[in-house]
Amino acid sequence: MATPRRGLQEIRTLTGRVKKATLAHEVYLRISHMEMEKARKTVESEKARQLMADIAARLEEIEAEKDELLKSLGKRGSNPGLRTGPPRNTGGFKIRY
Repeated sequence: MATPRRGLQEIRTLTGRVKKATLAHEVYLRISHMEMEKARKTVESEKARQLMADIAARLEEIEAEKDELLKSLGKRGSNPGLRTGPPRNTGGFKIRY
């Protein structure tokens, strides 16, 4: 009987027998990568906080400006000669030639 052909999966290697965490230089390299990622994420977090503060400040400015406009509209509304609503067309459609 013929022996079955062996493939790439049957090749024996030392891969997996030595843990990567046991090699000191790889541990230090992994730690340095984690520290760099932590530094990047810290900067990213600070930028996000600043962006949120800027958005909140702009929302307050919008509300203040809206209040000023509504107050000026209220003063304008107290004058009976000025109209505050949309224009009303009482006549029909007119065309000038």
